Amino acid sequence: MKPSETILKLLNNRVVRSYTGGKLIEQWQGLNNPADNDKPEEWLASVVEARNKNYIPGEGLSTVLMPDGSTAKLIDLIKADSEGFLGEEHVAKYGVHTAVLTKVLDAAVRLSIQVHPTKAYARDYFKSDYGKTEAWYIMGGREINGEPPYVLIGFKPDVTKAQWKKYFDEQDIDGMINALHKFYVQPGDVFLIEGGLPHAIGSGCFLIEIQEPTDYTMRVERKTFDGSTLPDMLCHQGVGFDAMLDCFTYEGLSKYDTLRKYAKHPEPVVLEDGTTVIKLITDADTACFQMDKLIIPDIYQLDDDSFKTLIILAGEGWFVHGGETIEVKQGDTYFLPADVGEVHIENSGADDLEIIACYPPQ
Repeated sequence: MKPSETILKLLNNRVVRSYTGGKLIEQWQGLNNPADNDKPEEWLASVVEARNKNYIPGEGLSTVLMPDGSTAKLIDLIKADSEGFLGEEHVAKYGVHTAVLTKVLDAAVRLSIQVHPTKAYARDYFKSDYGKTEAWYIMGGREINGEPPYVLIGFKPDVTKAQWKKYFDEQDIDGMINALHKFYVQPGDVFLIEGGLPHAIGSGCFLIEIQEPTDYTMRVERKTFDGSTLPDMLCHQGVGFDAMLDCFTYEGLSKYDTLRKYAKHPEPVVLEDGTTVIKLITDADTACFQMDKLIIPDIYQLDDDSFKTLIILAGEGWFVHGGETIEVKQGDTYFLPADVGEVHIENSGADDLEIIACYPPQ
C-alpha cells in the first residue's frame, strides 16, 4: 500500500514553551517517572514549526512511524502525495497544508494572559491565511497549590482598550487577571476560543487543543512564571505593542453570557451499534475545524473520507484496515490520510474505548 493508504502512528513530539508542565501527559502515555518540564505540549499531526526564543529548525513538525518500521516527517509525506494524504477537495482549497493543528497540553502553572489573531488580523499583520481560533476539550487536571484547574476567558463588562493598555503599561498582573472571567473546569468541558478573545489556561489543566495551524500568540505579561523577562518579539510577535493591543476584541460580557457563548454543551448520540458519538465542535461553531468524541463499547465503523487525527483517550482495542490489525491503547495518536477510507475499530478491553477525532475545515 502507498503511505497515503496506511494508518500512521504519530511519534511523541513534545515542544518547548515558556511555561512548565507535561507530567499528566507522561502519565497518560504510560511513561516511566512522569515529571513536569519545559515541554508541556505534545503537538499532533503538525506541519507547523514552533515560534520560540531559541529557534530550533523543524521543532514542532510531526514524525510518523511507517509500516516498515522506518520514520518520516509528516510534512514530507504530504508534499509527496498531497491529494492522497489530504484529499482532492482539501488540496484545491488549502494546498498542501493540513489547515489544522492539534495538541495535548498539561499546565503545571498558569499560562500568561494572551490573545490570538483572527483570520483578518493574521492576513493584515502576518500575511497568513490562518489566525489562531482554537477549542479545548478538558481531559482532566490536578490541584496546584490547593487550587483546582481553571481557565480565564473573556473581558468582564466595562473593560476598555484604554484600561487594558493601562494594565499592560503598568504590568498590573492582578488587574489583568481580575479583568477576565475565571471558570473552574471538569473533565469533558468544551470551550471555543475565538481569535481576539483574551484568555489564559490556568494551572492544573490537562486538555486537548485543536486550532488553526499557527503559533501566533500575543502575551501581555512581560515576565514568565519563573520571573524571567520575555523578549518583546514573544510578546507582540513582531507587530509592535500598539498593534498587539488592537488584536484584542473589547467585548465585555457577564460571566453567564461568556459561559453561554464560549462553553459548548453537545448532546451525545447513541448509535445502533452502541457507540456514543459526541460532536464536540462542529462547523456550526466554527469553520476552522471539527472535533468528535467516540465512546465505543464494542465495534464501530469509521467511514468518512476526510483525513483526521485520532487520539486514544482511554481504553484499548484494534484498528482493522486493509488486512492489517493495529493494536491501540490509551495515549496513542494516529494520522489517517484521506485515502485510508473505512476503518473498523474494535474495543478489546473491559472498559469503553474512548477516542477523540480531530478534523480539518470541512
